[in-house]
Amino acid sequence: MSTVLQSSLTILFEAPFWIGLYERTDSGKYEVCKITFGSEPKDYEVYDFLLKNWHKLKFSPPIQTEVAIERKINPKRMQREIQSQLQDKGIGTKAQQALKLQHEQCKLERKTKSREQKEAERDRQFAIRQEKKKAKHRGK
Repeated sequence: MSTVLQSSLTILFEAPFWIGLYERTDSGKYEVCKITFGSEPKDYEVYDFLLKNWHKLKFSPPIQTEVAIERKINPKRMQREIQSQLQDKGIGTKAQQALKLQHEQCKLERKTKSREQKEAERDRQFAIRQEKKKAKHRGK
């Protein structure tokens, strides 16, 4: 039985961090690992990270996929595909879109909660000022 091993590393910016999506396919089993970098990593930093931390990477549970038959690709077509992959198309997988949606919802909840807290604090400060005015008016 021949084993087909493919892997790819995609570095992309997911605010506020640069992340790497390391995907590997081995005999029809697809696994992915998310690597978080701080600032934009250089090529040699990514390579060094993979060499030092390969055994620490936590891959997702394997998902069964169909094995695609590799065929020779025209060099111009290959360059076009490379250019299209380099274009910033954003996050594309359903799981990543779901995570992004969840993150946006949490962000909205956090904003509304902080806005309510600010308004409550503003009202409290206003009430304190009013009490001070009344006390001053009474001569205390």
